[in-house]
Formats: sequence, C-alpha cells, structure tokens
Amino acid sequence: MAAQEPVHHRLVIVGSGPAGLTAAIYAARAELAPLVIAGVPAGGQLMLTSDVENYPGFPEGILGPELMDKFRAQAARFGTTFWDAHVRAVRFDRHPFELDAGSSGTVLADAVILATGANARWLDLPSEQRLRGKGVSACATCDGFFFKGQALAVVGGGDSAMEEATFLTKFASRVTVIHRRQELRASRILEARARANPKIDWRLSSEVVDVLGADRVEGVRVHDDRTGAVETLPVGGLFVAIGHDPATEVFRGVLDLDERGYVRTHEITRTSIEGVFAAGDVYDHRYRQAVSAAGLGCMAALDAEKWLTHQSE
Repeated sequence: MAAQEPVHHRLVIVGSGPAGLTAAIYAARAELAPLVIAGVPAGGQLMLTSDVENYPGFPEGILGPELMDKFRAQAARFGTTFWDAHVRAVRFDRHPFELDAGSSGTVLADAVILATGANARWLDLPSEQRLRGKGVSACATCDGFFFKGQALAVVGGGDSAMEEATFLTKFASRVTVIHRRQELRASRILEARARANPKIDWRLSSEVVDVLGADRVEGVRVHDDRTGAVETLPVGGLFVAIGHDPATEVFRGVLDLDERGYVRTHEITRTSIEGVFAAGDVYDHRYRQAVSAAGLGCMAALDAEKWLTHQSE
C-alpha cells in the first residue's frame, strides 16, 4: 500500500485548549484555513473542570467541556479543519515545516502555532482521579470561590502551594498545607507570608494517602511519615499544587526550551524558529488561566498571519 501523501496547510495549530482554538478562530477569519491537530483527548485542561465562572460572557457560569465545545464550534464555523490526533514528531529545520500525526497522516505547514499547554502533576491516587472536578482541583484561582466557608487542604511545599494556600484563605474557614518533607521548598518571603496567616495549618512530613467522599470531597486521609500515624481531615476540597509539566516532549532538541521544559519566546509569541509561534500554558507558567491563554492564542494568530503575509510579498 502506497504511503499517504502529506497534506499542505498554510497554518497548523497544535493543541485545542483555549489558546489553540482562539488562534484557530482568528486564523480562520483571516482566511488562513488552519488545521488544528487537537490531541487526544481534545480540549485541554478545561475538559477536567466542572463549573467555570470566571470566563467573560457567561454570567451564570458554564461547564468546562461545554465552553470548549463552543470554542471548537466557532472555529469550525469559519473553516477550521480538525484532526483528533497527537503530533508524534516534527521537522522544523526545513520549510515548509513537517508534522507527523501518526495514523492521521503527515502535514506540511508554512507556519505553526504551538498550543499544547501544560499538565498539572497529580498524586496518582484512584480516589483523587475519581473526584477531579468534584472537590479536587489544581487551580485555586479557578475554583477557590466555590468553597466559601469550608475547610480545605493544599498539597505541596513550593511557591505555588504557598500562593494557593494564601489565596484560598480569602474563602475558606481553614486551610491545611500538607507537604511530604519537613522543610518547604518555597521562597522565604512566600513561606513567611503563609506561616503568618492565622487561617493556615500545617501537616509537614506528611502525605495524602486517600481522598474521601462518594460524589464530592468530604475529607482526606493523611499519613505522618515520622510517626506512622494516620489522620483524617474533614475538608471540602483538595488543591494539588505540586507543579505542572509542559507538553513539549516532542519539541525537545528542536526548539529552545527553558530548564523546566517550557517554550522560550520573544516578542510574546515568537519562538526560536522563524514561523513557529507559541500560545498559552506551553510557555506561560505564571498565569495559567483560560482567559489569558485565549488572549495569547489571539496574539499568536495575528503574529502568524503577519509573518505569512511578509513571506508571500
């Protein structure tokens, strides 16, 4: 059987979260007829989120998957093509660029926008996975509002955990920080701020071994690694703040990445290779919000359109 001939698109967008789909909407309206290689499953981190109440335009809130369905339908309306596939390999050392999407085929692209995002690290507990979006979260800014007056737990000992715990005290009755080591990894100023907060309790040298609850989080079981004691904490939510991993493995050795694996950019969305742009959490490890990712997707599409126009002059 003959090998399938590569298809050619002016613009290929890798990723289908808020950044990738916003880029697709702008690019499609600019008549670039983009191809989105969506990933499997498609939709990004919002597919793991239940209620979204901080995205503009939805005063009553909206479910994360429903919001992403609307993004995708809007992109499709203007002529975006979708492949529900993963990119397995890329060649950015020649033009047009080449992207291998496995059984979906190979595509040649005049320009590429990378919007593969970053994945939160989890505790890998079956109960944690079962209750994601039902009281288990990796984003206090996104979900803290839903836990007014409740006791909460935060897992982690770095800057993100200190920031999450401090932020959650705006809503929670108490916040317990659980960290597997006795010493925190956070910067001194953030640790000092958290320790000075009277609403934050501490369980150090401790680990969450189970998340309790049938349909919603009702507590966590915590193992003290020094004494061996197991304690049950009644909490209404568990926030896991042990870091994120950018989805950039396929770009290692191809693009300039920072020490954590995030894509390095200049002039906001331009990567180390002319014609390749980045948007969203694949390089933005500070804000990690749907609305900021969408804004960066808009910028990447405008930059790509301008770059393509100059190439054809």
